[in-house]
Amino acid sequence: MKLPRVSAVVAAAVLAPAVLFPSSASAADAPQPTGVSGPDTASGSVPDVTPGDDGVNGGPGNSSGPKAPEGQEQRDRAEIQKILDDKDTGPGVRAAAEKALKGSAADLRHFLEVDLAKNRGDDLRVKVSQIMASGGPAVREAAGKALDGGEAALLKFLSEGLPAAQAEDADRAEIQRILADPNTGRGVREAGEKALKGSAADLRHFLEVDLAKNRGDDNRIKVSQLMETGGRAVREAAAKAMDGSDADIAKFLAEGWPAAQAEDDRVALFVALSDKNTGPHTLEAARKALSGTPADIAAFLRDLPKLRASDNRIKVSQLIETGGPAVRDAAAKAMEGSDADIAKFLAEGWATARAADEAAANKPADRPADKPADKPADQPADQPAGQQDQGTQQPQTVQPAALTGTTTTGTTGSTTGTTTVASGADTLAATGTDGLGWEAGGAAAAVAAGAALVALSRRRSTES
Repeated sequence: MKLPRVSAVVAAAVLAPAVLFPSSASAADAPQPTGVSGPDTASGSVPDVTPGDDGVNGGPGNSSGPKAPEGQEQRDRAEIQKILDDKDTGPGVRAAAEKALKGSAADLRHFLEVDLAKNRGDDLRVKVSQIMASGGPAVREAAGKALDGGEAALLKFLSEGLPAAQAEDADRAEIQRILADPNTGRGVREAGEKALKGSAADLRHFLEVDLAKNRGDDNRIKVSQLMETGGRAVREAAAKAMDGSDADIAKFLAEGWPAAQAEDDRVALFVALSDKNTGPHTLEAARKALSGTPADIAAFLRDLPKLRASDNRIKVSQLIETGGPAVRDAAAKAMEGSDADIAKFLAEGWATARAADEAAANKPADRPADKPADKPADQPADQPAGQQDQGTQQPQTVQPAALTGTTTTGTTGSTTGTTTVASGADTLAATGTDGLGWEAGGAAAAVAAGAALVALSRRRSTES
């Protein structure tokens, strides 16, 4: 019968998958004999399994979360050490880095990701504040603006703003130094003061352009003044420099003028030595300076007014001792005043007081008219001087040595006659009309100065 045969075929077809597929799975899971490969699978269809990743044999499996890549801690430590080796690292960053190095790997990472930026910003502010405190006007202004900003503003100030501000302050300081120099001329001074009121560009323009131009003009004005007020050597050298360039003018002021001035100073010293009115203090100082350097001679000439004032007081003191009444009174009054009063007395008051004393000395004394013997003119003209009546002869007149000029004494018998001849300024020592003993010293000084001038002239002729 055919129906049962068909049913058997259908039943076999239905049962075949159930029988075949479990058998295949079991065969795949079952251990394979040595040398027998398992069934092939498609590439990537089954993930590779690394021993330990499934939690077996100590592997973490999925229970401990992400882990830092191997060697990260060593790299962090190296990075922090590099920061510490940088000499520009601030104190805040340095302290935090040293602390992190003593900690764990997490501390290292926290420092690099968090603490570094925070401490670096603080260190920048401290550094800019210190610069602001010690800087000039431009630096202080630029630093103040940077502190109002963030870390980027601070870094820009340190890299760009600070050098520019320092240059501006340096230019300002240089201009102020020029203005403080007493030898700075009017033109330079006015231009410099104007530049100080301007910008950084104005300061630089003055130093690079205006300074040289105005200094050249000021130098020519100065040399022109020297041509009018200087001595002979200075005038000649100045005139020659004026025919040249600004460089020639500058060289004259730096080198030629001091040399020419030294020559003129030496001549002025010789003039003081040759003056008969030069007193002992002045003479001593002049001779000492003459044996020194040009600077010593210049110092002597600067002190010359004081030296002369000292000598003038000595002279007036002598007049108080030797002068007549009017001279003594006027001299004493002058001594109570200033050096100018002393000089004025010697120039004017002395002559006036001396004239008053001379007038008083020449005034005839009141004598009785009945004493003809007192009148030398009443004596017989033909009577020899030695034969006059001894009863009527004149008593001898004793003159002070300073009053006496040339004295001729004749003696005949018992009669002695004394005749006094006046000799110019030595006639009235008691009235203050005689010299003070400086004339001889002045004459000697004049001779010495003349000889020195001749020697100097010969030396110059030999050198030329």
